[in-house]
Amino acid sequence: MSQESNRSKLALLALAISAFAIGTTEFISVGLLPLIAEDFHISVTLTGLTVTLYALGVTFGAPVLTSLTSGVPRKTLLAGIMLVFLAGNTLAAFSGGITLLLIARIISSLSHGVFMSIGSTIAADLVPEDRRASAIAIMFSGLTVATVTGVPIGTFIGQQLGWRAAFITIVIIGVIAFIANMFLVPSHLRKGSKTPLREQVKLVTNGRLLLAFLITALGYGGTFVVFTYLSPLLHDIMGFQQSTVALILLLYGIAIAIGNVIGGKAANRNPLSALLRMFILQALVLLILTFTAPFKVLGLITIFGMGLLAFMNVPGLQIYVVTLAERYAPKAVDVASAVNIAAFNAGIALGAYLGGIIADTLGLIHTAWIGALMVTAAVVLTAWSLVLEKNKNSASETGSVLQ
Repeated sequence: MSQESNRSKLALLALAISAFAIGTTEFISVGLLPLIAEDFHISVTLTGLTVTLYALGVTFGAPVLTSLTSGVPRKTLLAGIMLVFLAGNTLAAFSGGITLLLIARIISSLSHGVFMSIGSTIAADLVPEDRRASAIAIMFSGLTVATVTGVPIGTFIGQQLGWRAAFITIVIIGVIAFIANMFLVPSHLRKGSKTPLREQVKLVTNGRLLLAFLITALGYGGTFVVFTYLSPLLHDIMGFQQSTVALILLLYGIAIAIGNVIGGKAANRNPLSALLRMFILQALVLLILTFTAPFKVLGLITIFGMGLLAFMNVPGLQIYVVTLAERYAPKAVDVASAVNIAAFNAGIALGAYLGGIIADTLGLIHTAWIGALMVTAAVVLTAWSLVLEKNKNSASETGSVLQ
């Protein structure tokens, strides 16, 4: 039993390393935007497409590829995911222009969507039923560590050795993850079950679920109007040296990790009420940043607050969507989770795209209040969902209106 437990722990470690590599590559562009723009002699806004297109790749890749690969053995699929990841990041490292880099980012994003969809399922299958939540938490710890350390360290490497060195480092971590998965993850994992098309249709035709996906996109994505262009904001508006930016990104990552823990605990009892409070605070902090950004100390305090709230809503949004899926499409809960991952990334893509337009037309400092408006829309929709939830006893009447 002890030997079996040790094998499970090693397999979970392999998954966590994979999650770390994938989590790092998702946001690495944020720290490297100025360096890539300078190297290719293009605007920071055009370089921002490395974030937008990656997010769009996950948005469409997560539900579609998860569904298409549901019959593939889990370990085989895991190996394929990591090979696609390595191909995308290797291509990014050797890109000679923005077009090739954008293609590389899209290739990398396809591995991200499927891994996030099946990673938690694999982790849960590695341990007894009473330890599943802990196993999933270990797997996702790779993402948390990536947010705290991967992006700032990658940014630092990029500043010292060139932005391509950051992607080469990610490839090396990916190779380690691939080898670890091959040797440590067992082959006797259950196959994924195909979700009937009828059940999948329920996900995109049910009013309550569509409302939840929209809340995810707007509430989570609002911060990315600012976050995508955080490096140039810190340098151009706040006046920090490029060498200091990596340290501030580390501070931001620590804030995200703290917020994620708080968000998980806050969402345990009543996810919607917790989300409403989080979104209100998030909108206020983004609005305040518009006025504090020109001042180093006040700006940093506000950015720490932004980081604290940026990912705090993630556990609540996931729990809420799964709860709704269990109620309205019980045979498509896994696909609902994948669609919500798509909604998160649709929010990132929308936020990054809006941020680019605002930075070009109005200026970087205006990204903050535009982000606040986006989150405010989530506040309104969350409040509406709360009203619907309180009236769920009259579900037939409410359901006929929504559906």
